[in-house]
This record gives sequence, C-alpha cells and structure tokens, in this order.
Amino acid sequence: MLKAVLLDIGGVLHEDGRALPGAVEAVARLQAAGLALRFVTNTSRKTGERVHAELRELGFAVEPAQIFTAPAAIKAHLRRHGLRPYLLIHADLDPEFADLASDAPDAVVLGDAAERLDYDRLDAAFQLLQRGAPLLTVGTNRYFRRDGALHLDAGPFVRALEYAAGIEAVVLGKPAEGFFRAVLADAEVSPEEALMVGDDVECDVAAARALGLEACLVRTGKYRDGDEARAPGADCEDDLASLVARRFGDGRAGRRGRGKGC
Repeated sequence: MLKAVLLDIGGVLHEDGRALPGAVEAVARLQAAGLALRFVTNTSRKTGERVHAELRELGFAVEPAQIFTAPAAIKAHLRRHGLRPYLLIHADLDPEFADLASDAPDAVVLGDAAERLDYDRLDAAFQLLQRGAPLLTVGTNRYFRRDGALHLDAGPFVRALEYAAGIEAVVLGKPAEGFFRAVLADAEVSPEEALMVGDDVECDVAAARALGLEACLVRTGKYRDGDEARAPGADCEDDLASLVARRFGDGRAGRRGRGKGC
C-alpha cells in the first residue's frame, strides 16, 4: 500500500518562480489522503531555508523537516567525517556552509557554481583531488530548466574533474541510493511503499525505480519528448495535478494505475 510520496521541487511544483497549474491543490490533496510527503531537490543555488520560504510563498503547506536538499546532505557528510571543504558552489549557497571550517581544505564540494566555474577554481579543485581529497557533489544532473531553456547543471563539471583526476565523485543527492534511503527512513516507509514524482528521467525516475520505488515522470520542467522510453516501468503524466486527479481523485490513497503515454 502506498504510504509516502516523494516530490521533486523544481519542474514539478514550480518553474521560474511560479507554481505550476494545479500543483498547490495537488499537494493539498495528497496531504488530505494521509500520505507522508517529502520534498526532495538537488538544487545547489538555494539554501534549505530559502527553498522552504519560496514554497510557502507560493502557497504550498510545507514544513522545513519535510524538505531534503542535496547541499544539506553534503554538509552532514562533511561534519560526520570531519572534512574541511573547498567550496566550488553558487554564491547564493554560501550561507549553507558558512559555519564550517574551510582552512586547509581536504575535500572538494562541487555544485552548480555558475560564473564561479572558471579555470582557476576548477584547477584548484583538481590540485586538491590529485592530493587525495574526495570530490563531493550534489548530483550528476546534466541540465536544469530556467526561463524556458535548458542550462548546464553540475554533472558535466563533475565528469570533467573525475576524468582529469582519475577518481570517482561521491554523489550525496539524487540519484544516490543513500539519499533516497535517508528520505525513506525519515518517512518510515519501505521503497515499495513510496512513489517518486519527478521531471528528471535519470536522477528522479530511473534512480527511484532501481531502488524499488514506484515512480512517475511528469511532462513539465526539464522533461523532453521521448524521455518516457528511458524509464521502463514508470508511469507518465502531463503534470502533478493530472497524476493526483487520476490516482487520488476519490480521496483514497494507494489506488494504482498508469498514465497515458507510458
């Protein structure tokens, strides 16, 4: 029986600062159905506090403890292992790590750093990696959607540093199994009792399916025509509102079905 729903945020709940049509009502309906909701994101341009504030401003009834961000997972990892990070991150994310010591860094943290992803900073990260520092990253997302277009995400730069240094990054956000398991543990459900809804066919949907979760790909956000062919076994819906109307329209959690085009 379905007990929990994991919702990606950007491209599923909102886009370019506006809630997607019917998304606020869909989340409210899921809450009314008695499902445990968790909001999961790899965003590396916003602190967890800012993610929560924006969702509340858009009308989503979300509590801070329901939000799981990849940067927060990286911060917990740094503290757990006593690491001092060299931060190759977006300026807007600086407050998330402000209370960590970063002198004599012995780990590299890489996110979507935008204009900070210049040669000098990437080379400084490369020097640390050659000396044995681990490469920690939010995820391997290839791109994200903003202002109606796709833009480079952290993934291509992760691959570049892996290739140059001959190492493998530690991924602490989606699609890492550990990230999903931490969210499931917090919701106190097994993978078979959870549904993941996302717009990223690789990091959201395929990753969730590999772990045993039910998954639904929505045709909003970064979705591109034909993505459903890369997510065998997953449902597909036009948007979150369509999914919720089909599966929970009668107010009963756990009703199964498949969206069109799957």
